[in-house]
Amino acid sequence: MNSADGVDVEGHLEHLRVERRLAAATLKSYGDALAALRDMSAQGGVSLRAVQPHHARRWAAQLHASGLAPRSIAVVLSAWRGLYRWLGREGVVQHNPIEGLRAPRAPKPLPKALSVDHAVALAEHRNGSAADPRLEARDRCMVELLYGCGLRVAELTGLDVTAAGDARGWIDRDAGEAHVLGKGSKRRSVPVGAPALAALADWLTHRGALAKAHEPALFVSRHGLRLTASQVRTRLKHRALQAGLPSHVHPHMLRHSYASHLLQSSGDLRAVQELLGHASITTTQVYTKLDFQHLAKAYDAAHPRAKKRD
Repeated sequence: MNSADGVDVEGHLEHLRVERRLAAATLKSYGDALAALRDMSAQGGVSLRAVQPHHARRWAAQLHASGLAPRSIAVVLSAWRGLYRWLGREGVVQHNPIEGLRAPRAPKPLPKALSVDHAVALAEHRNGSAADPRLEARDRCMVELLYGCGLRVAELTGLDVTAAGDARGWIDRDAGEAHVLGKGSKRRSVPVGAPALAALADWLTHRGALAKAHEPALFVSRHGLRLTASQVRTRLKHRALQAGLPSHVHPHMLRHSYASHLLQSSGDLRAVQELLGHASITTTQVYTKLDFQHLAKAYDAAHPRAKKRD
């Protein structure tokens, strides 16, 4: 890969192999990236010594347009940047045309949400053969609050039985409201639906037999102490498997499902923002994309002009 314009690419790769001790796989990736740089510069009629920032930006854009993923482009740019830093130390070039150039941002994956049918199936699941009916009642109540109120798992585990002065959160059964302490120590209140209140009443008939004396937590383990987030995740995963759901379910998935289903029904983004406790509406706007996916699927399935016909 020695270049005709005097840029010793092979020497740089040997430097990475011997002095930097890069792994073989990384060396191959860098070698491929530098081969692409050499090809692009040759096609553009630009020597590697004479590459300018605008050349590098154009070539990076070409990589993006060709379908290369942002993370892969970041690896390519890292290889290019490293070459020019080495050339600068060797006195071959006066500036690094790749310095400051960054790969396009990778799109954030959309949060996964259950379908309405699967969410309702999980909430309505009853395990009549449960080894401990008390834990069955507790787990059903937790699902109802996670999905019915959109609580974060930390908000759920932070709930106390009563609204004491130092309580992080509690449920006002008479008013049908959950008062929780969210991110940034911000308090908010969310409505609690009738199914969740019924599940709560059932759980409270069992809680006293499990909770240790003076334990304030609403949700306790079989040992009588406040449930941890990890324990909630484990119980929810187990319950989803029992209910026959096809995918791994975690607490935040129920929060995503709450938001997505609420937005599908109401279309009120600002209200969803308030209910979720998001400081910025841009955080909530991700659910408009989930809602659009729902609409797109319905369109593809139902509209006669949705798909090309042979």
